[in-house]
Amino acid sequence: MKPIGKVTHYYGKAGVAIVKLQDELKLGDHIRIEKGDHVFEQEVTSMQKDYKPIERGEAGDEVGVKVLEKASEGALVGILEGT
Repeated sequence: MKPIGKVTHYYGKAGVAIVKLQDELKLGDHIRIEKGDHVFEQEVTSMQKDYKPIERGEAGDEVGVKVLEKASEGALVGILEGT
């Protein structure tokens, strides 16, 4: 797994994690989100910046990513190699 950012906030009703990126993230990337014992993997199917849909985020961006499970603040986000 290649670390690309951290979760800075989670919106439970919307199921969206705000991720501060340290590297590029694109739609279709397979990511892993982990903090402590809570770990899950998923494909990035929806991403927004400033409430507008985007196809890719760059280092320094804060993006909203639709997630399948609760993502705790401070959780590490990484891209799974080979995806």
